[in-house]
Amino acid sequence: MNTAVLYSGGKDSSLIAIILKKMGFNPILINANFGVFKSYVPALNSAKSLCLDFDILELDKEILEKGVDMIIKNKFPNNGIDYIHKEVIENLSDLKYGIIADGTRRDDRVPKLTKNEIRSLEDRKNIQYLNLDGFGYKTIDFIANNLFKFKKEKSNRENSSDYEVEIRYLIDEKGFKSSEIFPEHYQTRVIGFKM
Repeated sequence: MNTAVLYSGGKDSSLIAIILKKMGFNPILINANFGVFKSYVPALNSAKSLCLDFDILELDKEILEKGVDMIIKNKFPNNGIDYIHKEVIENLSDLKYGIIADGTRRDDRVPKLTKNEIRSLEDRKNIQYLNLDGFGYKTIDFIANNLFKFKKEKSNRENSSDYEVEIRYLIDEKGFKSSEIFPEHYQTRVIGFKM
């Protein structure tokens, strides 16, 4: 059975994809893109390194714009990123996959669906939603470090495929400074298996 995995190319979304693969499912790695910047390229490369199918979920730029407006207004990214993530999951659930998954884990604060939002999604769309909610950062780090080869580098437009790339791009395009809202951080991207 094909399953949709919201995919950034990082260790969390790669791990849920490999778990599903080992369970006998066919994970289709899907990266959301709003047409502002080709941020899906690093995720595509990570998917190729894992020999998994990849697709792009092209979404309306208005979703991104609304999320960015929330971020600019709040001068803080959490609510805007949460909004974007929920819209992406809703759109992904419309693609008629019986199972959709993402790499959100127990320790994540943003983006994350609440248990009630998950129940509502599953009931309304007649699907199953999976994530890594039972796993903490240390456990995921331990498993992923034993399973994958990584490339860790300062996050930028060329090495990241998460929402933040297009969010930053649009914030800067609107004349604001994304660097004042998002702290500098490092991106870990999967580049293959250790085995």
